[in-house]
Amino acid sequence: MYAIIETGGKQYRVAPGETVEVEALEGKVGDTVSLSRVLMMQADAGARIGTPMIPGAVVKAEVVAQGRQSKVVVFKKMRRKNYRRTKGHRQDFTRLKITEIQSA
Repeated sequence: MYAIIETGGKQYRVAPGETVEVEALEGKVGDTVSLSRVLMMQADAGARIGTPMIPGAVVKAEVVAQGRQSKVVVFKKMRRKNYRRTKGHRQDFTRLKITEIQSA
């Protein structure tokens, strides 16, 4: 059984027992998170596709870690103009362990 969920503007394929890194969510390590934006579910009985979401379907996950990804360096330069700008960015993430997928 697996499901396709949407969180943080991105879509993820998840199954029970898997670990997935998503955009930062509220919650401390050890908390349980419910993700209700389920777009598709595949089970033994067949696939269910939402329009756009499956009503009543929920994916439950446990927060394993909160962190920040490695730095991405943005460098801008205009040749012969003495223009150079350097910026860095670190994106926050939440690592989730999928515990169960509930259908409606």
